[in-house]
Amino acid sequence: MQAFDITVKLGSRTILHGVDFAAEPGRVTAIVGPNGSGKTTLLRAMTGEIAHTGRVLLNGQDTTTLKPWELAAIRAVQPQSTSIAFPFTVLEIVRLGLSAGLSAGETDLPMQALEAVDLGGFAGRYYQDLSGGEQQRVQLARVLTQVWQPVVDGTPRWLILDEPVASLDIGHQFTVMDLARRYAAQGGGVVAVMHDLNLTAMFADHVVLMQAGRIAATGSPAEVLTDQALAEVYGCPVPVNTTPPVGMPFLLPQARKAPVFA
Repeated sequence: MQAFDITVKLGSRTILHGVDFAAEPGRVTAIVGPNGSGKTTLLRAMTGEIAHTGRVLLNGQDTTTLKPWELAAIRAVQPQSTSIAFPFTVLEIVRLGLSAGLSAGETDLPMQALEAVDLGGFAGRYYQDLSGGEQQRVQLARVLTQVWQPVVDGTPRWLILDEPVASLDIGHQFTVMDLARRYAAQGGGVVAVMHDLNLTAMFADHVVLMQAGRIAATGSPAEVLTDQALAEVYGCPVPVNTTPPVGMPFLLPQARKAPVFA
């Protein structure tokens, strides 16, 4: 997935300033940065949800030349939040992924996707009755159903996720990020807007750090997540690999034994 010279304007205000972006299949690419830095705007421009100038390529094809069903066959998008006006069940929501993708005949996929996001017993429940975190995982199950196989006929498919762990407890954050890591390990591409820098360091192969509608740094987590870069972008000290004062507890999610995906 590539984007060239992406510019987004809202009235007289420029939100993105000629941004170039690249993500590769087989890798998890995380877009990070403070609130208002342009992360979601970049994602929405690349998926065609908002007006922009510049070019976006998906698997080498200009997305403006692809029909909606062709795009739906190779990439699925999970937005930050989704409002549902009618009383749909969880299973009905997840089944929408079948109608958008190539797997309409594989009716067992929605249940498999629900199991994958730890919602195996939720199929008959109403979406509106769920917590925010549960609703978020239902939407992830929907997009997983849409592009269940990471590679089809040699062509990689893409999961494009906007803050996929924002309202989840730490256990389900790992569930979601493990899914993303597994999808990439099997040849698919994952692009995710992230706020949690620890999870980004753990799971991302490539990091894009944004500031004020521009790219401040790109590279591996070790290259991008540095004291200097984070302090400049976030406007406050963000010491990396520094323990807190004596007596202050702190959590190390990185200490979890990471699963291995082949």
